[in-house]
Amino acid sequence: MSLLKQQNIQELLDNWKLDKNRNPNIVHTHTTVEKPAKYAKFPLNMHPSLRQALISRGIERLYIHQRLAFDHAMLGKSYTTITPTASGKSLCYHLPVLQSILEDPTSRAIYLFPTKALAQDQKSDLQDLILASGEDILSYTYDGDTEPGIRTKIRKSGHIVLTNPDMLHSGILPHHTKWVSLFENLKYIIIDEIHTYKGVFGSHVAHVLRRLKRICAFYGSDPKFICTSATIKNPKELAESLTNTSHELINENGAPAGKKHFVFYNPPIVHPVFNVRRSALLEVRDLAQELYVNGIQTIVFAKSRVRVEMLVTYLKALVSKKIDDQSIRGYRGGYLPSERRKIEKGLRDGTIRTVVSTNALELGVDIGQLQACIMTGYPGNIASAWQQAGRAGRRQEEALIIYVAQSTALDQYVVNHPSYFLGQSPEEVRIHPDNMIILMDHLKCASFELPFSTSESYAEFSIQELLAFLESEGVLLKTTEKWHWMSDSFPASNISLRSASQENVIIIDMSIPTQTRVIGEMDQYSAMTLLHEEAIYLHQGTQFQVEKLDWNEKKAFVREVDVDYFTDANIAIELKVLSEDKENKANIGTLHFGDIIVLAQPTIFKKIKFDTHDNIGSGKIHLPPIELHTSSTWFSFEKPTNWTDNLLSDAMTGVAYALHAFIPLCIHCDAKDIHVVPQVKSIFGEKPTFYIYDSYPGGIGLAERMFDLWNELVPRITDQVEACPCSNGCPACIGAQDAALNLKEEVIKLLYFLQVKKDVL
Repeated sequence: MSLLKQQNIQELLDNWKLDKNRNPNIVHTHTTVEKPAKYAKFPLNMHPSLRQALISRGIERLYIHQRLAFDHAMLGKSYTTITPTASGKSLCYHLPVLQSILEDPTSRAIYLFPTKALAQDQKSDLQDLILASGEDILSYTYDGDTEPGIRTKIRKSGHIVLTNPDMLHSGILPHHTKWVSLFENLKYIIIDEIHTYKGVFGSHVAHVLRRLKRICAFYGSDPKFICTSATIKNPKELAESLTNTSHELINENGAPAGKKHFVFYNPPIVHPVFNVRRSALLEVRDLAQELYVNGIQTIVFAKSRVRVEMLVTYLKALVSKKIDDQSIRGYRGGYLPSERRKIEKGLRDGTIRTVVSTNALELGVDIGQLQACIMTGYPGNIASAWQQAGRAGRRQEEALIIYVAQSTALDQYVVNHPSYFLGQSPEEVRIHPDNMIILMDHLKCASFELPFSTSESYAEFSIQELLAFLESEGVLLKTTEKWHWMSDSFPASNISLRSASQENVIIIDMSIPTQTRVIGEMDQYSAMTLLHEEAIYLHQGTQFQVEKLDWNEKKAFVREVDVDYFTDANIAIELKVLSEDKENKANIGTLHFGDIIVLAQPTIFKKIKFDTHDNIGSGKIHLPPIELHTSSTWFSFEKPTNWTDNLLSDAMTGVAYALHAFIPLCIHCDAKDIHVVPQVKSIFGEKPTFYIYDSYPGGIGLAERMFDLWNELVPRITDQVEACPCSNGCPACIGAQDAALNLKEEVIKLLYFLQVKKDVL
């Protein structure tokens, strides 16, 4: 390991300030001071075995939020704890649950985690606490990896069942008659990381919890909810919406925090005419290499699976000749569970010095004491940004957080307005349990689990008319007093909580014909652009070419290759308006809101060379379109006089780029949750139209909020585009990069026109 210099964080920062190549790129630095812990005494009524377990682990006092949580639980209240990463949130639920079991051995609890990795991690932590107590308390993980041989034991004698919403939805609730001892004695339902339950996933989980409460009531139990969350704007509201239960909020954090150095880093401009900056990916590669060489254990966050694998490839190429490349690893969805566990262990024991991850490692999986975090671009929302920053210095040590901006408008805004990142309140997390598609799905599941009476409601919903509709569809049968499930199908098995697609595509490596193996999986929508035939699929820095994609069987067959390019695919979008629910005359046009169908059709892919990112080839993609039924706000306006269709199309494309970039600032959402499509002549109305639609089936309310905020958004975007220092448009404002067009001036004219300042045209 002679390559490592073992420079500490402060020395590295001091050197960067003197480096004439590095220092000009550092836009802003900010250091947060250390914060001491705030403690409270153990509760007098805490069970002696529990007290002894804590003391044996070196815990002689509780943080104030842990003590508040225990006291709320003893008063029989449901509550939500909101504190930063690594603040000991798990004791906010472990202690009340173990106390209730020690007081009454028949007591039961369900722990819900958004991922299997988090469940496994918390299982280990819980088991250590139980072992230290010396008591006979049985806790088990129950998920798709649980061996059939111990499932019966878990159902009958498990005090604590750790699972995930997907398993609860399809593996536990439909088979509740096998879980009688659990449901009769259920005292607590723990929901960890509730900020992850947003949009479609959160709306589905809200119904899974309503079904769970309905089954508990059938068996005579009334469990309390304990929720934990990262910092979001509306934790109490979200918890109450998820659980349909009143909650107390605990938001006073007693945990200590170490010093954190924030560096806002903007890559250098490499093309002054077009205001184009060096690729953030290449800049992150260089920074990560420097931290690696200086012996600073680092997590690098990238926004997509492809970027993760590209960075792993780059970093391994730089160091693998000198150091075992197992010290640099990728981490993302689609890896097999055994591979992810191995990476987590390597981070904890220090054998992995650099990990490149998607947001899969934002959550509280214990990955040890990382010293630095690099963000490749703005994560999309403040809450995620702070979650990622919290992965460095998790145990109150000094930490370095580097935010590397991309050339996009949103990234350039954030890097030039660091107070937005550092001082902005976190976003609201919203769910929509009243989404009719989701509601009907879970009404079927609830009907399968227990018959509805002819006077019954379902949580906060009046459902008798909906049950009558299901009867007309042939899935329910009405008797004198009950609605009974009649279909042969098993409804939960056909409903995915996490995506519009019901199936994932399995990735099969056939590099060695006699040793074919499954190396990962991917959702259908992503597979359209990443697993089409001839695509280069990257896995832990190894390149595979897709030889065949069996779309009907959902299998992609890949073979290891060694090429100097990656692939990137285009998708064509077609929109059809189904219904119009709201209309408002706004300025020089009309604002609409309603339902639309989006047809997404992959068209061509490009081969892009590593390092230079040159386009070196292309090909066609032969796959069927995917259909999305969602909600949209659209703005139609009269075509400005004296503008050709081509000029209007270019200007509308620039406005759409800016709209998509700045909508997340206006409604605090992730950019991928919403789409903006411009049409010079819309099929619906035959006028120039901007469509803003939700990325999820049935919609999740974001597009509807734009119906109310349109007149606020357009002036804000106009200001941002005008303030951009470029001359002709660039990725930081309207996306244009053709100096000959001078498109920026036309985009600004159109933006003013959309504000009823017609004289500019």
